[in-house]
Amino acid sequence: MTEYQPTPTPLAPFIIHNFIIPLIIYTNKSLKHLTRKFKLFEIISYTIVTSFLFFLKIIRSFIPSVFNYNSIPESESESSDSDSDRYHWIPFLKGYGQCTDVGDIGSFEGDTCIARALYQLLAIHNEIPVSSRKYEVVRSYAEKLMDENLGVSCEPLRQVNATVLSGAFARALRQLEVAVAEGDCGEVDSGVDVVEKSGGGGGGCFGLSRVVRTAGYFGGAAWTRFVKRKSRLGVSAEKLAAELLWLAQKLSACGSGDEAVRQWASASNLASVSLTTQLRLQGSLVKLSVYLFKQAASMGGKDDDEGTMEELRKIKMKMLMSWIPFLCRSSIGTDAPVLSFNEKAELENVLGELIGSLKHEDEQEKVLSLWLHHFTHCSSSDWPNLHLYYDHWCIISRKLLILDSK
Repeated sequence: MTEYQPTPTPLAPFIIHNFIIPLIIYTNKSLKHLTRKFKLFEIISYTIVTSFLFFLKIIRSFIPSVFNYNSIPESESESSDSDSDRYHWIPFLKGYGQCTDVGDIGSFEGDTCIARALYQLLAIHNEIPVSSRKYEVVRSYAEKLMDENLGVSCEPLRQVNATVLSGAFARALRQLEVAVAEGDCGEVDSGVDVVEKSGGGGGGCFGLSRVVRTAGYFGGAAWTRFVKRKSRLGVSAEKLAAELLWLAQKLSACGSGDEAVRQWASASNLASVSLTTQLRLQGSLVKLSVYLFKQAASMGGKDDDEGTMEELRKIKMKMLMSWIPFLCRSSIGTDAPVLSFNEKAELENVLGELIGSLKHEDEQEKVLSLWLHHFTHCSSSDWPNLHLYYDHWCIISRKLLILDSK
């Protein structure tokens, strides 16, 4: 066995880690208390931090080892397996549905090779653009793997599909909400938001103990903001909407369509900001909403217990309250309508069925009054027209009042 010989530390990274970073941290701490009282010191602190991170972004291009905290020594690397060095393996993520970054790597109970394979395919499918010639290749691989998992009628394999697809849907939904909310800002977050999202302790706008850990990401954002300044909203947002519809269909195929409905019902912020987004994107979101409303109507059965039915009723209520305003005010196309006449009529029946499953006095009134407000205040659309269900609700309410008065 070859004796391990420690490699000498390069001078530039040594200076940066042992002198420059501590100096910046000390300066920031010294200014932190003054920034609360004087705006000038806050500007100075912001300038120092931004300039430092921009410097790290540039220096990383020339000295990659500055940020390579977990690099493998050369002697150890040479003796390792060549395939491991050559190919990047993406392991399954812990709590994939809650992860926001591929860097959150770990394992979870029930982790298997087939689950990791499907996760990797869906992650690549999410990342590469539709224009790539490999996009359809990756998509067909993922579909083939999912179909084969379902073809053997094995519950653990069905659960693999459901778990990975649920996480992929959650990830794409978060990305879509960010893309729509940021508008022309594209991918770039404000400096304060990036630092605060990274977690950790420390007060003030810029806790440098956290900044050092997120310098690579923050530097990339600064580089994009000051040099490239390029938005991906149009194409990427439409791609994400189409991807969400595909994932919802795959979830439904493996018997977990209710998971997509739960997540879509909770996306009230996305429903709000989508009212002012591009008309083409609105059309894609209408298609997705129509599909998930149909899935919501099919949720539940006679064999479900009272607790399950109550939970499903709350999901349906949340779904209606979140997305009816969007349906009333969104564009469904003029030259090329996204829905046919029959599809629009079918959804009106579905909405009526969902409203009928709610509690009459309280929940139905809230949904129908919300619909009436947005339907009457939108001059550009007469859909969805729920006046038949509104009249039916009024008739039942009148009868109940008569019965109570006797």
